[in-house]
Amino acid sequence: MAESFFPKWRLRQGTSDGLGPVINIDERLPWPQMFAMGLQHVVAMFGATVLAPLLMGFDPNLAIFMSGIGTLLFFVFVGGRVPSYLGSSFAFIGLVIAVTGYGGSGPNPNMGVALGGIIACGALYTLIGLLVTAVGTNWIERLMPPVVTGAVVAVIGLNLAPIAVKGVVANNFDAWMALITILCVGGVAVFTRGMMQRLLILIGLLLAYVIYAVLTNGAGLGKPIDFGIVANAPWFGMPKFVAPVFKADAMSLLAPIAIILVAENLGHIKAVSAMTGKNLDRYMGRAFIGDGVATMISGSAGGTGVTTYAENIGVMAVTRIYSTLVFVIAAVVALVLGFSPKFGAVIQTIPGPVLGGVSIVVFGLIAVAGARIWVENKVDFSDNRNLIVAAVTLVLGAGDFTLKLGQFSLGGIGTATFGAIILYAILSAAGDRKARG
Repeated sequence: MAESFFPKWRLRQGTSDGLGPVINIDERLPWPQMFAMGLQHVVAMFGATVLAPLLMGFDPNLAIFMSGIGTLLFFVFVGGRVPSYLGSSFAFIGLVIAVTGYGGSGPNPNMGVALGGIIACGALYTLIGLLVTAVGTNWIERLMPPVVTGAVVAVIGLNLAPIAVKGVVANNFDAWMALITILCVGGVAVFTRGMMQRLLILIGLLLAYVIYAVLTNGAGLGKPIDFGIVANAPWFGMPKFVAPVFKADAMSLLAPIAIILVAENLGHIKAVSAMTGKNLDRYMGRAFIGDGVATMISGSAGGTGVTTYAENIGVMAVTRIYSTLVFVIAAVVALVLGFSPKFGAVIQTIPGPVLGGVSIVVFGLIAVAGARIWVENKVDFSDNRNLIVAAVTLVLGAGDFTLKLGQFSLGGIGTATFGAIILYAILSAAGDRKARG
């Protein structure tokens, strides 16, 4: 019998039997519990989805709204069979700052140029998805084995490190406040358990926010938080959309980020497959297309590029609830938040040093996530091929090595990504010829 486009979600009561997921992809809990789980996923994605647009000078409220749109699009493209939330991608931050010359505070005056590049990235990502749908994923896994994907993920964090540090050393108070923020996040990570620990970024940020308010608005140290913008903002209003501007140099610089998004999505779907016991490889191409189209739609309205979120995969791992309907609920909640300018005004009050301190932690975690890919896949660094690929990739990205060919410019993350893929292919081919000889 032919498979229906969407699953027929069966109602189940969760049981903790220690075997596999409590609620699988094609099942659901009673609706009140489903709504609670949806809210939990909103909280899980919130910190990173808001942080990325703030660092690029985008509207975080609009980014939340477009993340909801993107998640619903993704749900439709995969036929409700891949549980994922699409939030703001950190892979864009360094290159968006480079192409727009963003100064680090307030709205980005050249946002439109970045949006054109984000749309170009989404288009390339969609084309890769169409190719994967036609021929499968084997070619991707050959081009990007764990040593390559691990290095590329690590490079994203290392390339962004100077941005985070530069943003918190304006004065001595800001530098100390950034360190306090880091301690808040670290304390939550180490001394809490369960969902509080999963939400370490959000809870740590809230703690640091309160401390900052006490020290500035209360004790008169540093720049006080202006709560007037919150009081003056209406509760409901339309999101402020921004039109893209298409410039060839920005588009050529941002489009290759699609390779990074492919690596992220591939790893996330493999992780969900392992947790649920369901082989989701046949939906890989559709997942890439859904993510690519969502990125294009987001960029066309003023939002960030989007990607599947590890934070929400972590929530699924903890709760063992994989119903894809949970993500529909989370997406609808994000859409509602996007219609509240007051909610956006609250986000805008986050102090710079607090944001910078959280950024240091997040960018560091991204870098370590790359190393974790190497460990989990048992990458053999006694193999000189792996050693050279990883070493060169890390330095190209961390040093922001830029290549220019006429009007085409490839920044550190792009150079490192393509360098890792090409270098691995060359060294593998040479090694194979040597073995045959």
